[in-house]
Amino acid sequence: MSTQFLDFSQLRLTIDPAALGFPDTSALLQHPLSWIGQERAELAAHFGLSMMQPDYHLFVLGEEGSGRSSLLHQAMRTAAANLPVPPDLCYLYNFVAPDKPQAVRLPAGQGRVLRQSLLQLAKSLPAEIIQCLSGQNFKLKSERAEKQFKTETGQAYNKLDKFAESLHFAIHREDEQIVFTLLDEKGEILTAENLLKLPKAQRSAIEQSEQALRDAILQYFEDFKRIEKEKDQALASLRQRIVQPVVSQALKKVQNGLHKSLKQQDRLKAYFEQMETDILANLALFETDPGDEEKRQAELSQIFSRYQINLVVDNADERGAPVLIEDNPSAYALFGSIDYQFENGKLKTDFMRIRVGNLLKAHGGFLMLHLNDLLTDGPLWVKLRRFLRSKRLQIEEPGSAWAANAPASLEPEAVDVNVKIVLIGSRDQYYDLQEIDPEFMRRFRVKVDFADSFVASRDTYLASAVFVSHACEAAKLPHFSATAVARLLEESHREVEDQKRQSAIFARIEMLILESAAICNARRGRLVEVVDISAALQARRLRHNYPDLRLQEAILEDEIAIALAGEETGQLNALTQIDLGDHSFGTPVRVTARTFAGEDGVLNIAREVDMSGPIHDKGMLILQNYLTGLFAHIAPLALSASIVFEQEYTSVEGDSASCAELYALLSSLADVPLRQGIAVTGALNQFGEVLPVGGINDKIEGFFKLCEKRGLTGEQGVLIPYQNRQHLMLDHAVVEAVKQGLFAIYTMEHVTQGLELLTGLPAGNIELAHAHGYSSDTVLGHAQKTLLTFRRACQLTQHPKTEHRRLPSRLDK
Repeated sequence: MSTQFLDFSQLRLTIDPAALGFPDTSALLQHPLSWIGQERAELAAHFGLSMMQPDYHLFVLGEEGSGRSSLLHQAMRTAAANLPVPPDLCYLYNFVAPDKPQAVRLPAGQGRVLRQSLLQLAKSLPAEIIQCLSGQNFKLKSERAEKQFKTETGQAYNKLDKFAESLHFAIHREDEQIVFTLLDEKGEILTAENLLKLPKAQRSAIEQSEQALRDAILQYFEDFKRIEKEKDQALASLRQRIVQPVVSQALKKVQNGLHKSLKQQDRLKAYFEQMETDILANLALFETDPGDEEKRQAELSQIFSRYQINLVVDNADERGAPVLIEDNPSAYALFGSIDYQFENGKLKTDFMRIRVGNLLKAHGGFLMLHLNDLLTDGPLWVKLRRFLRSKRLQIEEPGSAWAANAPASLEPEAVDVNVKIVLIGSRDQYYDLQEIDPEFMRRFRVKVDFADSFVASRDTYLASAVFVSHACEAAKLPHFSATAVARLLEESHREVEDQKRQSAIFARIEMLILESAAICNARRGRLVEVVDISAALQARRLRHNYPDLRLQEAILEDEIAIALAGEETGQLNALTQIDLGDHSFGTPVRVTARTFAGEDGVLNIAREVDMSGPIHDKGMLILQNYLTGLFAHIAPLALSASIVFEQEYTSVEGDSASCAELYALLSSLADVPLRQGIAVTGALNQFGEVLPVGGINDKIEGFFKLCEKRGLTGEQGVLIPYQNRQHLMLDHAVVEAVKQGLFAIYTMEHVTQGLELLTGLPAGNIELAHAHGYSSDTVLGHAQKTLLTFRRACQLTQHPKTEHRRLPSRLDK
């Protein structure tokens, strides 16, 4: 069986615009966007988002630009709309342990109601309390208590005065002290001089009397303090009795404004009771004191700041479960933080400075994260793993780097969190994590796998056109005509190099939509047409193809030796693809082979100098084994050969040149020239079957451009694997050249078919060779003759096998 020549109609898929069923994309705006070609991913996503059990988080894997994030965001919003609105979350002052604020969940909207009620309470209650304490009733009762205090203290002082008089002492008060003076028998002050003149016994009696008076004075002050304390307690009790009904009524009003279910909530009931007790315990601050009004107001403000709530999650305006996307994850953004401020040279904080992160905000809903962002922060990754294990979140201090200014720590109460995480990552990351962190992956039980491509159909064409329609409407762009949409669809096939499949990476199509629309706007067109798309593709190519052009110039100027016509022995053009990330292109590379009598086998020069990769080395070993099989009937082979990619100064990888390498080797061995106008690509297996290769369109077009610039002769073309036919989406220039007979695309299923095309001679019957050898008028027959000559030459030398000196291989190193 010989090679097949492909007709120009087989080189490219052409989509009929009339079959699309619309004049332009403006007619498709009523159609909803769909998960184009991602049915499996869509089913998995809906299952995962509806699965309310713990540890059923979603891991979304696929290529960037496949719509992973946007489609999952859309699905999250749809699922969230059918879920109940989660409760609010607020932190309250802890009257028992102020460094441990309490967390309370309230029905959605009730947090805002409670916060507003407590703010109003802070404004109105102080005035009501002050009014109470300045009322006539309180004044009369407090004056009565003051009067009783003065009476009791006066009685105590009179008692002390009489006692001092009985001891011949006179006393009087000076500020907070009592001064006493010794009197003589006449009632006059006894001086120190006269005191010394008294008999010793009398002086001793006076000293005893003075000590007794001192003891009495101390007792007086103790009684004074006791009476004053009783007065303060009486006044405090009086204040509480007067104010307590006002406070109770105000707090009852706050409670009545809340949902009925909250009135019996134990934590809130205890909180309001503690608040009432705290207010009544600080009533002294409400009494006006003209001497230090500013300080009193500051203390009063600080007291009432306790009675507010820190509403950290407010779901009052939600219409379903929350849907959040965190594009810049950090410990603060995900887990929350505690703010600090400097006051008088020190850092201070309180429960009102607690800030929650998106994990708490997304409670009851969904949170989307990107794995790449998380993996850059090791501690954050560990913290997220712990959270997923415990499902409880503890807001922590921002660190201990405050040195001497370290504030008193806060320990907010940990909160149970029910959130479904949607983690976006690549396919490689998914399987790597499965291996290195199986515990983490057990939390992500739903795998949403986005395909890179999908089978094309009328439905996918329509869905893709709807995507174009919505993209134009969203960006306020001119719509696309049906012919332009057909061209976009053809480009989608080109991206995956498949006439039966479309690319699922819609980001590339979206980019082409924007660029084509810009060209349409520049020419003031009403609709985007094919000419705009072609111009956009050409403009993009010109922005990125400098390396391609420079390499072509080097070949055309003979800096790189590539023959595009004639015949040469042991020499052939292989095709390779160069992928620079933003641009890929194909180019020919010359493969040469030399054969000698010997026993070293086939030497891969690139491997010997460590310039080949493992896949290329594998291809070379397959080639050697196939070559040995071709001539098994005259084995062992007495052959030494070398193969190299000429003027290749970078590493060589891939096995797509193994067919070309075999042809060059057989050409040298058989001394049969090969057509240089036919470039070859294709991988080889051990039975000589040709396997498909990648980058087929770039490879063909790269060789075609060189031939076109040198001048097409009609003798040029490429030889490709038969299985690559459906991968052809060649440029229109190539298709036109084939149509005119100026260029040819040949396919082969077996390597021997290409041998006949390149040499013009029969390859040789492999099946008959084992019994009778190859016919002398075939390529393999010529090679067989050479091998027999090599064997006789080796036998005549009668030398033992000489070891070929080789450079160290990678394994040797």
